[in-house]
Amino acid sequence: MRKSFEILALAGIVLLAGCKKEQQPERQVVTAEKVGVEDVEIYGEYVGKIRAKTFVEVRARVEGYLEEMLFEEGKRVKKNQPLFRINSDLYKARVDKAQAQLKKDEAQEAKYQRDVERLKPLYEQNAASQADLDNAIAAYESSKANVAMSKADLAQAELELSYTTLRSPIDGYISERYADIGTLVGPGSTSLLATIVESDEVFVDFSLTALDYLRSQQRNVTLGEKDASRSWQPYVTITLADNSVYSQKGIVDFAEPQVDPKTGTFSVRAEIPNPDRKLLPGQFTNVKLLLDVRENAIVVPSKAVKTEKGGSYIYVVRSDSTAEKRFVELGPEVNNKVIVERGLGPYETIVVEGYHKLSPGTLVTPIPPTEKKEEKKEQV
Repeated sequence: MRKSFEILALAGIVLLAGCKKEQQPERQVVTAEKVGVEDVEIYGEYVGKIRAKTFVEVRARVEGYLEEMLFEEGKRVKKNQPLFRINSDLYKARVDKAQAQLKKDEAQEAKYQRDVERLKPLYEQNAASQADLDNAIAAYESSKANVAMSKADLAQAELELSYTTLRSPIDGYISERYADIGTLVGPGSTSLLATIVESDEVFVDFSLTALDYLRSQQRNVTLGEKDASRSWQPYVTITLADNSVYSQKGIVDFAEPQVDPKTGTFSVRAEIPNPDRKLLPGQFTNVKLLLDVRENAIVVPSKAVKTEKGGSYIYVVRSDSTAEKRFVELGPEVNNKVIVERGLGPYETIVVEGYHKLSPGTLVTPIPPTEKKEEKKEQV
């Protein structure tokens, strides 16, 4: 009898232990990780057009027949290098005429000066009248004015003669010639002979929306102005036609002070080095502009964020291993990560996978993402 009682008691203890075990809440296995803190670069992407930093038109300033072309089309030219020569016979003749007229007027000036110098002592001795002296002085002053006019005429004739040799105003690459040898050229529609671009540095023009502008102002970023107090500058990178990223970076040096009412955008210009001439004026390209750097930002994987009518939320693993549904305020999303503006502290643990199984207060067993990947590999 006693033995039966002991067996029954032992069975009751086992049963009670089993009931207690069943009463323990079940833990949900989730993938979790700590919240990261990092500097996040925020970019805008636009379509840009390459433009030469300096673009010069070579035009004929005097009329005449084109005699020589002194450059190789499409090649680099130096500043002051002769490019074209226009027939100069007419302009040389004008210089010779102006020089002869100047000599004549200088001779007249010298004569009238001697007349004044001769009459002055005679006037003082009452051997010449006041009228004679006045006439001599007037003739001398008039001759000096004639000399000045002749010098101006000579300078103008020499300037026109110099225009018969057209020189490069800058260092750069020259286009093909737009007029053939023997063509009559001159001011007007026939004046354009070639163009020169200086492309060691180029501009890239693109447009930002008014919204981008307002956001940059909110971040205390004034495009086109450098801020020494800031650890970064709004630089640009561009993508080439083969989808490769150009190695040189450019700096925004100008922003239009007003918005175009037709498009709702405003123009921005960046200057970028082009030592190997990979960027050609007139070329379209994709532009990536650094708009902001959020330093020490709290970032989480985008997949950890869920959205409902009440807003966006994240499941946070509390110290007692329970899940907390935490509503947060989000910022920009960059590279599958999103900045959390409010509602989450650094280094808290959040659920990144498995949150569909959770409700507030659920006990969880957090597993790092690396362990989750290893489990999948073992299963395969």
